[in-house]
Amino acid sequence: MSTYAIGDLQGCRAPFEALLETINFDPQHDHLLLAGDLVNRGADSLGTLRLVYHYREHLDTVLGNHDLHLLAVAHNVTAPRGKDTLDPVLQADDGPELLAWLRRQPLLVDLPEFNAVLTHAGLPPMWTLDQARQRAREAEAVIADDDAFFEQMYGNEPSLWDDTLTGYDRIRLIVNALTRMRFVDPEGRLDLDAKGTLGDTPAGLMPWFDHPQRRTADTRILFGHWAALEGRAPVEHVEALDTGCVWGGCLTALRLEDHAIFNVSCA
Repeated sequence: MSTYAIGDLQGCRAPFEALLETINFDPQHDHLLLAGDLVNRGADSLGTLRLVYHYREHLDTVLGNHDLHLLAVAHNVTAPRGKDTLDPVLQADDGPELLAWLRRQPLLVDLPEFNAVLTHAGLPPMWTLDQARQRAREAEAVIADDDAFFEQMYGNEPSLWDDTLTGYDRIRLIVNALTRMRFVDPEGRLDLDAKGTLGDTPAGLMPWFDHPQRRTADTRILFGHWAALEGRAPVEHVEALDTGCVWGGCLTALRLEDHAIFNVSCA
């Protein structure tokens, strides 16, 4: 059995199928780990989601920010954006079944056999692994069963964790940290406007994995979300999986047992 961690699909079904052929994926013996953002921007969000759902017994996926955006659009709390490719999912006969499954996927997958965790964006530097697990479960329960959350999901505040946070403010910060985070300040405050490469790091900020007080430095962290990294995070135990398939890059799989890397072109 082999375990493959795969970066953001973002509706790119054909490259996903090609990557499964490249790794000789055998659902009877192999297991997939998907870094979230299954849908949106790519040419076939519906086909991609259907294929993931087909293999659901042979994979784990985490929710990404684009997956949550799809759920919010489906709940009529926000309108589709100009580059969205979500309408086929919303109009499909099996759309409700796919969406009901999607909203019950986790924000964090624990992989103790590899001393690893998988999230879409990473782990906030000031959280311990136990805190990350607990807070992920807390937010997952709300996403799965509270339709009103999608009305409250959007926004960048609060941006600094405080144990006294309650209600939707608390859940919004957990979700933002696990699905949208890239840069933080020395206190661990999220800056959700800053994007780009490590060479573009704004003054006073740092990538979340570079924080000198990061409390999960001994845990292997698998994450997607940050295509500008091009699959390279220059920190031990941090594995960047998003290699920009939807932007014409490639789709990458990392085999956890031996660190072998496989990719297919998405040009």
